[in-house]
Amino acid sequence: MNNMKTRVLIAEDEPLAAEALADWVRQLPQLELLGICADGVSALEQIRALAPELVLMDIQMPGLTGLQVLRALAEDDLRPAVIFTTAYDEHALTAFELHAVDYLLKPFARERFVEAVEHALQQGGGATTASLAAEALQQAPSEPLRRVLVRDQGKIFPLQVEQIEYLRSDNKYTALASRGRSFLVRLPIATFEQRLDPALFLKLQRGCIVNLDFVESMTPDDNSQLVVQMRDGTRITASREVSKKLREQSI
Repeated sequence: MNNMKTRVLIAEDEPLAAEALADWVRQLPQLELLGICADGVSALEQIRALAPELVLMDIQMPGLTGLQVLRALAEDDLRPAVIFTTAYDEHALTAFELHAVDYLLKPFARERFVEAVEHALQQGGGATTASLAAEALQQAPSEPLRRVLVRDQGKIFPLQVEQIEYLRSDNKYTALASRGRSFLVRLPIATFEQRLDPALFLKLQRGCIVNLDFVESMTPDDNSQLVVQMRDGTRITASREVSKKLREQSI
């Protein structure tokens, strides 16, 4: 974005939250507030009419969700940068695939808001965001996932999929292990399984997928099932079926 003021539209159906965002926008001299929309339909209409460079948008809104608005913008080839403001972290993966600039989880502090705005300004405008969003929408659902948004200490940041060493899950949550840390994501492992590169990731058992680049060794146990040793020392036993397939594939 250039040295002129960045024109901002707020799409938020909670009056108090909308007014708080408006106050923060007015306090930043580099921003100009165009208006506030209380539902997704009017947000889409105002973005088309006013062409703001930055949109602060809730996800759960009447009429259209924030994600639906962003998809419609990509189809229109409109180019605002979008920062999502929401209480629901389960939409982070979709938001990142649509290339939102940032994803703020309510309640968030003014410092976190300013950080997100600075990030949007540093990206050089909404053109890149919109073109990337359109590109993401054109990708086939089977195309391997490249990044995942993870939450840590109140912040959400992108994690490169090739840096994920293994994934372990119950029915609702999935823990992503990477570089000695574990990030809990509110998505079932089946969601990831459909989008992970099968040449790189292997499902060992119902609730566990490993990145083969981080496998140290595989050793059969007393039941002829392979025990997979990860580089970080974690040991995971493959199911009987997977163990059999791996033995058949070994040279």
